[in-house]
Amino acid sequence: MDSIAGRPQSPRPFKGLVFGGRSLSWAMGLLFSIVASIVAVVLAVALAASVVVVAVMGGALLALATFASRARRTTVKARTDGPQIIEARNVGGHSWVAYGWDRQP
Repeated sequence: MDSIAGRPQSPRPFKGLVFGGRSLSWAMGLLFSIVASIVAVVLAVALAASVVVVAVMGGALLALATFASRARRTTVKARTDGPQIIEARNVGGHSWVAYGWDRQP
């Protein structure tokens, strides 16, 4: 006669706890899938926000470069028109009066 203890036993696969007709592992899989989806949405929103911030900063940098270029062209044009001479006279003590600053070239 064969004894039960002498026969090799095949391991019984883990099927999870039965929870309302469905296994607990299935419910946990669903829960973790939902959590992973929420994390993915949060990361996608953070990435989109960072792209918007980079675009706004790039636009501001481009605007500042444009203003600087215009100011430089205006300064170079004023320098090529000739020297700007302003006359100043001492009217006593530390007081001076400037003439010629309001004349258009």
